[in-house]
Amino acid sequence: MSKSALITGITGQDGSYLAELLLEKGYLVHGIVRRSSTFNTSRIDHIYKDPHEEGAQLHLHYGDLTDGQNLTNLVLDVEPDEIYNLGAQSHVRVSFDSPVYTLQTVGTGALNVLEAARQLNKKKEVRVYQASSSEMYGDVMETPQNENTPFRPQSPYACAKVYAFHQTVNYRQAYDLFACNGILFNHESPRRGETFVTRKITRAASRIKAGLQKKLYLGNLDAKRDWGYAKDYVEGMWLMLQHSVPDDYVLSTGETHSIKDFLGYVFEHIGLNWEDYVEIDPRYFRPTEVDLLLGDCSKAKEQLGWIAKTSCRELAQLMVDSDMQLAGQETVQESLNEG
Repeated sequence: MSKSALITGITGQDGSYLAELLLEKGYLVHGIVRRSSTFNTSRIDHIYKDPHEEGAQLHLHYGDLTDGQNLTNLVLDVEPDEIYNLGAQSHVRVSFDSPVYTLQTVGTGALNVLEAARQLNKKKEVRVYQASSSEMYGDVMETPQNENTPFRPQSPYACAKVYAFHQTVNYRQAYDLFACNGILFNHESPRRGETFVTRKITRAASRIKAGLQKKLYLGNLDAKRDWGYAKDYVEGMWLMLQHSVPDDYVLSTGETHSIKDFLGYVFEHIGLNWEDYVEIDPRYFRPTEVDLLLGDCSKAKEQLGWIAKTSCRELAQLMVDSDMQLAGQETVQESLNEG
């Protein structure tokens, strides 16, 4: 009998890649989407078909992480073998503008998932993955950061993630729930939201190359991050829930690159000099900045056999290649509009 999984945040970058991976492995996949006036399922449209069709393996349900009763009802109804909690207000800069909403979705949302899983766990074993974040390290105490590095969060988002992390550990210890924290360092892809800095860069670079845009406005170019490819990282999430015992793991590349480095990789790939097009805008600086994140994923490598397969330069190139196709479509559309 095939396994089943429930994914919160299935319409996001990580959720869409994870859904693909689980479907490839023969899972029955359930995803939670928020009810809204417009559909935002573009990242999973290619794998979704009418659930009434024969052989449909992906089913979507309306729900919200802040609605604990609805979540519990859904979990008890679906009875998944695995739950992946990827849903959140995940933009660090936005969390300063919407701190309460961020806490509700990231912190309380994780607690609602854990409580729903605890209820199901009384009937059958369920395994839970909690999406933790390298942003929890904040004003870092040591470099590189590993599973034992103290957290010093520097944003409402990071504070909420620390809360969710400790609740996950608490439910594991107090209720014998198979619950894992994946402390993922920055992971990007062509499916990254366009307000995140890497995608903002690749999107703008492709439009500049196509003559659709003249400038790119950014904030702190000296911030350094450990950037990997989201498609590699969702495999690590799955591996955590296949392990014999629940634990917490860092997933990272073990290399750090500045935003300037990323700009260089992107613009060099399309034959332009980024310094000719980038301007600094103070609006994009955070009230408190995290200067350097660098992960040590040796535990995941040793216990799970997981490694990051894609370098930062390769990631930048595949992202801008994808966005060049988008820019090409925009150019065609503009020509049609003018005609």
